[in-house]
Amino acid sequence: MSSHSTVVAIAALACVVALAGCEPRPSDRSSDSADVVRPEVGVVTLRSQAVVMTAELPGRVVASQTAEVRPQVSGIVQQRLFEEGSEVAEGASLYQIDPAPYKAAYDSAVAALQKAEATVPSAQAKAERYQGLVKQSAVSKQDFDDAVAALAHAKAEVATAKASVETARINLDYTTIKAPIGGRTDRSSLTPGALVTAGQTGLLTTIRTLDPIFVDVIQSSTNLLNLRQAIDSGRLKVSGSHVAVKLKLENGTIYPLAGKLGFSEANVSTSTGTVTLRAVFPNPQRLLLPGMYVRAIVEEGVAPDSFLVPQRAVTRNTKGEAIAMFLDQDGKAEERVLSVIRSVGNNWLIGAGVRDGDRVIVEGTQHVRPGQTATGAEVVVDDKTGEVLGRLPPQRRAARPGAEP
Repeated sequence: MSSHSTVVAIAALACVVALAGCEPRPSDRSSDSADVVRPEVGVVTLRSQAVVMTAELPGRVVASQTAEVRPQVSGIVQQRLFEEGSEVAEGASLYQIDPAPYKAAYDSAVAALQKAEATVPSAQAKAERYQGLVKQSAVSKQDFDDAVAALAHAKAEVATAKASVETARINLDYTTIKAPIGGRTDRSSLTPGALVTAGQTGLLTTIRTLDPIFVDVIQSSTNLLNLRQAIDSGRLKVSGSHVAVKLKLENGTIYPLAGKLGFSEANVSTSTGTVTLRAVFPNPQRLLLPGMYVRAIVEEGVAPDSFLVPQRAVTRNTKGEAIAMFLDQDGKAEERVLSVIRSVGNNWLIGAGVRDGDRVIVEGTQHVRPGQTATGAEVVVDDKTGEVLGRLPPQRRAARPGAEP
């Protein structure tokens, strides 16, 4: 071989060796690959806590007392004694019916009573006198019996007259129509000069007691059964003897005063499968009016040592099971099946499938698969909206050396 050929061969061999030295090592290649597929996700660390359980139920406001005012005697209405739509106290005068005929009837009954009472002393004296004479056989036994009967008749006439006086007095009192309960009046259905009759079907006005006021809410029998079973099993603890209730008004605001649950009906509606619950609320400002539609937030109890998982982190698999993605201590993603009990705001109350300190992925789950390694960044989820407060920084994806952009 010539010297020139030898030099060329040596140069080629050197180039091959140099190129071999430029190949990346397997460890370097795997490191670059790990950097490319390691996304950053938002996580929330779960902690055991006592969760206040509430149920938001539809309801209607109902007056605590309602009285329909009707006349109890007939006559001409002389005047209306209240202002329509005003608050009246129990026993307040509402209407005045012409009392003249009833005053005359009362006076006549009093006179009849006086007349009946005047006959009693004479009959009493005669009976006592005949009682002594009959022992001496000075009068017949029949005459004595007649005297005793006359005395009894006189006393009965007095009793009848007293009853007539009382009836006349009651009718005279009824000429002033009074409020049977305290509350707010409706409009008046008549004006002075109108003729009213006892027992008429038409109302004069209606009075409703607005403080306190009732709210009738509807709950399904299924939810009520689940609630009682949770309390019996100890999963739910009730504090105190009264169940607290809050109200969400028609415009979405919260009523400032809390109420309490009064009672629940002892039967389930056969048509709707629901049970009616009644809550009692103070209403000093008369903000709540009968007929209003509201949402009652009923505090059912407290679930101790419970976990809340944001709803945005939970999905469903093909079997319909609730699943969520978690990051373990090594940053590896794992998928778990969760036992969901119920919703609490924008969270799910979990019965099984989580532990204290678990990190659940709430943002970026579309970038990771089970078994894949990811970087977890702690985020805060707004309980009211369910949205993540703030955004995660852009994902860092390192390009391979020499790769095209």
